[in-house]
Amino acid sequence: MPNKTEDKIDKFSTVKILKSGTKTLDLNSPKVMGILNLTPDSFYAGSRHHDTLDLLKRAEKHISEGASILDIGAVSTRPGAKDISAIEETNRLIGSLKILRESFPNVWISADTWRADIAKQCIEEGVDMINDISGGTFDIEMPQIIAKNNTPYILMHIQGKPQNMQQEPFYEDLVNEITDFFKTQSKKFIKFGATQLILDPGFGFGKTLEHNYHLLKHIDTFNNLGHPLLIGISRKSMIHKLLDINAETALNGTTVLNTIAIINGAKILRVHDVKEAVETIKIMQTYNAS
Repeated sequence: MPNKTEDKIDKFSTVKILKSGTKTLDLNSPKVMGILNLTPDSFYAGSRHHDTLDLLKRAEKHISEGASILDIGAVSTRPGAKDISAIEETNRLIGSLKILRESFPNVWISADTWRADIAKQCIEEGVDMINDISGGTFDIEMPQIIAKNNTPYILMHIQGKPQNMQQEPFYEDLVNEITDFFKTQSKKFIKFGATQLILDPGFGFGKTLEHNYHLLKHIDTFNNLGHPLLIGISRKSMIHKLLDINAETALNGTTVLNTIAIINGAKILRVHDVKEAVETIKIMQTYNAS
């Protein structure tokens, strides 16, 4: 007789195979996305990379530990972070992306950018996925760029911008408002022909600590929207503020929350620590199959 946890996962499971060129990504089972930051001020120092050798070593480590996707970003999106120009973002991102693509031709690579023109350049350089913290609201050209090649696209929710998003965020109905946002924005992409959408509720992006835990408790709601769910909780303040620790010591809390996310239907875990996330998925799969 199946257990209640298995029933819940089966009920909300979104069967999805993403495609990029000749590559496929089977989300019938959860996958891990390893974070690669090209920023000097990311909230977690362990994810920062300042030179090519360091970047390649970290990427190789992520892959060897089981990451299916590498997510590379050149703009810090921590609360209060300053924005940078498109030129500076391009200079940071494109060269590193070329090196990663050449070094790891068979690995899925995601580019973290909200600028449509930079997303276009990344796609031309062989990136497999675009990760947009604004869900297409910061640059209205994004839906057309994504649709042109039907590039897999992570549509994230944010209230405000990184510079002000944590200044007293407010919702009348958090889950319903994010649901409405997903519906509205996904229609814009689908209208132009983009169908490979992944939803990210945006933990920590315009949400208080209480908002984040309420959101986590109800993330299974978003599985009903018909798109795979990505969860990015790794070492965030919802862990270390609650436990009175810091990002460097928030790995245990990350694993706990990633486990909850998997139980509730998450298909991609975006993390700094790949090995631990892969182990979490393996344990949950074995548990559910027993």
